Amino acid sequence: MPFEFKFPDVGEGIQEGEIVKWLVKKGDKVKEDQILGQIETDKAVVDMPSPKSGTILEIKVKEGETVKVGQTMLIIGEKGKKAGKEEIQEAKKGQAVVGSLEEATKVGAFKFVEKTSQAPITQTKEEKPALLVKRKYDLYGYIDRIPIKGIRKATAEKMSEANQNVAHVTHMDEAYIDKLIELREKDKKIAEKKKTKLTFLPYIIKALIKSLKEFPLINSSIEGNEIIIKKYYNIGIAVDSEDGLVVPVVKIADQKDIYTIAKEIEKLANEVRTRKINLMDLKGSTFTITNVGSIGGLFATPIVNYPETAIIALGRIYQKAAVVNNNVAIKQVLPFSITFDHRVVDGAYVARFSNKFKEVLENLKW
Repeated sequence: MPFEFKFPDVGEGIQEGEIVKWLVKKGDKVKEDQILGQIETDKAVVDMPSPKSGTILEIKVKEGETVKVGQTMLIIGEKGKKAGKEEIQEAKKGQAVVGSLEEATKVGAFKFVEKTSQAPITQTKEEKPALLVKRKYDLYGYIDRIPIKGIRKATAEKMSEANQNVAHVTHMDEAYIDKLIELREKDKKIAEKKKTKLTFLPYIIKALIKSLKEFPLINSSIEGNEIIIKKYYNIGIAVDSEDGLVVPVVKIADQKDIYTIAKEIEKLANEVRTRKINLMDLKGSTFTITNVGSIGGLFATPIVNYPETAIIALGRIYQKAAVVNNNVAIKQVLPFSITFDHRVVDGAYVARFSNKFKEVLENLKW
């Protein structure tokens, strides 16, 4: 009996994926756990291992097409067998669907129409789709159309969810990091021996964790009518990729040293940019950092990575003249912006958190 390999429900709210590449073709013999192809979800590109051994009888979804959870991607069976309509219908026989008339699932040359009652499914001949015209111009000139899909679609949905559920307020300040710059230059020699690229982010993570421990409401989320304070520190790092921002997570960052955090950030960023990131590495963050300054700009109003309570945007490090002990001095400055959920904390609480972060960062007290 042919086996229908369907796109499984992998959780995390993922409802669909796009076939990036098939590594097999019709007629190929495959073994169990052999990689059949790659599928892109709104989280990452993942390999699809074969659930069983056999021969590829039919590929139902072409490269570049979208597949829904539960939809058959390909059919595996014995050599010489065919995946005919009768076998497909047999697999579907006896099923009843309760739903709306707006949804329809195509199977072979038939269209299964969902009913609003528990009456058996009816079959109708599939109608040819109407020609969809997409103009390459509007009233004022020529245009390009870019489909919103994959990571961009997930980002758009996430931002909409955050705007609907979070009362956003942003607090901005600056920290003098002359001492930090000197420390990093010394530590870079040790990092080179460990073959690790040492940026400022590991130090900032350490300073944030020290501050979060003193101001625990920042390291929380809202669930129903409760504020859930997290007593662990998983720091999300927004990584810029060709398809948009992805936020991998440095788990239990409070238990790791500067060099371990640096190596992990580098590894996660590379996996994001090559689209090989593990889904588990995108889950569980309690606080997020986005580094706007790596591209340019001093301040921003980042959107909270819902359901977290706060996010910090780091600006571009720059020099400015400042009054220190009644003397004018040139200082190295790190601007930062903290957006927070005003339902959880107020401006005074965040201002104190900001002051603590500055103190730890300026005096290297983590």
